[in-house]
Amino acid sequence: MIKNFQGKTAVLTGAGSGFGLECARIGASLGMNLVLADVQQEALDKAAAEFAGQGVRVLAQRVDVSDAGQMQALADAVRQQFGAPHFVFNNAGVGAGGLVWENTVADWQWVLGVNLWGVIHGVRLFTPMMLEAAKADPSFEGHIVNTASMAGLLAPPNMGIYNVSKHAVVSLTETLYQDLALVSDQISASVLCPFFVPTGISHSERNRPAHLAAQPLTASQKIGQAMSEKAVGSGKVTAADVARKVFDAMAANQFYIYSHPQALGSVQTRMEDVVQGRNPTDPFAHKPELGASLKASLRAA
Repeated sequence: MIKNFQGKTAVLTGAGSGFGLECARIGASLGMNLVLADVQQEALDKAAAEFAGQGVRVLAQRVDVSDAGQMQALADAVRQQFGAPHFVFNNAGVGAGGLVWENTVADWQWVLGVNLWGVIHGVRLFTPMMLEAAKADPSFEGHIVNTASMAGLLAPPNMGIYNVSKHAVVSLTETLYQDLALVSDQISASVLCPFFVPTGISHSERNRPAHLAAQPLTASQKIGQAMSEKAVGSGKVTAADVARKVFDAMAANQFYIYSHPQALGSVQTRMEDVVQGRNPTDPFAHKPELGASLKASLRAA
C-alpha cells in the first residue's frame, strides 16, 4: 500500500508505451522519481524526454526483461541512483497465439521469457531491496504490481501460449501477496488483469529478438492475430483509464485490478467448472456465431 507518492521512486518495465507509459505519467504528476525500462530504444528516449522536460528525476535504461543480466544491471542502477524503489510495475509483455501445439520452442521461449521471466526477475531483484528498506525505515511504503491479463483467469482457445504465461503471473503474484504478508506490513502486491485495451500488444512481433525469430505464421496463428487485433483495437477502455485503476488499487491495497469487471462472469463460470468437476464450458456460449466462425476457419485451413 502506498498512501503518499510524493518523492517516492517507481520502476516501470514496458515504460515506452501502453500501461507502463500511462502509469509513468501519473507517477510524474504525483511527484515520483521514474525508472523507465523498455526494449524499444526510440519509445524509451521519447518517454524519458517527456518527463525530463517536466523536471522529473528520470533514469531510463534499455532492458530486455527476459535477460537476467540486464535486469540485474537495472536493479543495480536503481539502487545506486535512488535506493530501494517504492512502486515496481512488472509490466512488459508480448502477445502470441495459434493452436497450442503449433507454437515453436522459440515462440515459447520468447513469450514466457518476457511475460513470465520478466516478472520473476522484477520480483526476485526488487523485493529484497524493498524489504531491506522497510526494515530500516518504519515509514517505508512499497507496492509491486504485476501485469497479467484476463487470460490469466480464463483459457480462451487459440491463444494458449499467452494464457500459460499469464496464468503463471497470476499464481506468482497471489503467492507473492501471501509471502509478503508473512514478513512485512509495509509492502504488498497487486495483479493487473486487463481485458481488451488498445496498447500495441497486438504488434509485439516488432520487438522479437533475432535469435528467437519466428517461423512463417501458421493458419491458426494468422487467425488468432487477426482476432486479437480486432478485439484490442475495438477496446473502449484506454491505457490511461487502466493506469488510474493501478494507482487507486495501490492506495486502497486492492489485490485484483480489472479493466473490465463485466468479464468476471466468464471467470465465475470457469471456477464453477473447476469446483463442480464439469468439463470446460464453451467460451463462445454467449456468442455462438463467433465460435462457429472460428471453428469453420480453422477446419478449412
